Amino acid sequence: MQRRQFLVSAAIAATFVATAAPVFAQDSPQATIEAYLAAWNAHDSAKAAEHFGDKVVYYDASVGKPVEGKDAAKTGVIDNFLNAVPDAVWKMKGAPVVQDDRVSFEWEFSGTNTGDWADGTKATGKKFSFTGASMFSVKDGKIATQSDYYDALGFYKQLGLM
Repeated sequence: MQRRQFLVSAAIAATFVATAAPVFAQDSPQATIEAYLAAWNAHDSAKAAEHFGDKVVYYDASVGKPVEGKDAAKTGVIDNFLNAVPDAVWKMKGAPVVQDDRVSFEWEFSGTNTGDWADGTKATGKKFSFTGASMFSVKDGKIATQSDYYDALGFYKQLGLM
């Protein structure tokens, strides 16, 4: 009987360890950002926004004004890009720099502008590819801040907007 209890206890403990390990790994800042990028590349704005904290602050240097709050960032940033560029690909270039709760990396963003932009700019039908860098802070497994820096002029020229 004691052996049976031991085996049952060991099985329960092994199950807990096996299921808990991925959860802890998923909570690392780098894992959070990698999952966020994967959601973008799956063109799933709802899933991408799940990685934002409720009070996320998203800053796009080309705009100069931060977007604050999870819903505003989903609508104003993720939905805007994925509606305008349904085939968007956001690729991390090289390994990210991770320090405590901060993750930074260089990236390439590419696709074809086949949808209208949220500001009313009509689709151009043009392919584009540009590079940039992003800096994130992650708190409690959620993105607290995202700051993006890229060549907006080059991007607009590729779209034929300038």
